[in-house]
Amino acid sequence: VQLQASGGGSVQTGGSLRLSCAASGSFANINVMGWYRQRPGNERELVASITVTNIAQYADSVKGRFAVSRDKAKKTVYLEMNSLKPEDTAVYYCNIDVLMERDGRWGDFVHWGQGTQVTVSS
Repeated sequence: VQLQASGGGSVQTGGSLRLSCAASGSFANINVMGWYRQRPGNERELVASITVTNIAQYADSVKGRFAVSRDKAKKTVYLEMNSLKPEDTAVYYCNIDVLMERDGRWGDFVHWGQGTQVTVSS
């Protein structure tokens, strides 16, 4: 399973960015898709996630500013980030939970994409 993330960059406070993460490879189904971030000096934290039935959840710090969505046909998850703040500066990672066969057994496995840098300047 491969995840290709894109869309990071540098913006000023109040700006917007859209992250995308496309999944490819051999798997039967994608369950949960989401985004995590790791701010300097902090642990990786959940930003937003969305289930196969489009139920989304968000970190309190991004509610009302970020929106997560998915395109099932494209196997892609998006993160629309608005009203960005300097404290949103972080490396953002996409994350998916897929049903697949591994070593002769079927199960749910988590995969991570490469990080994409988001920098918000004041």
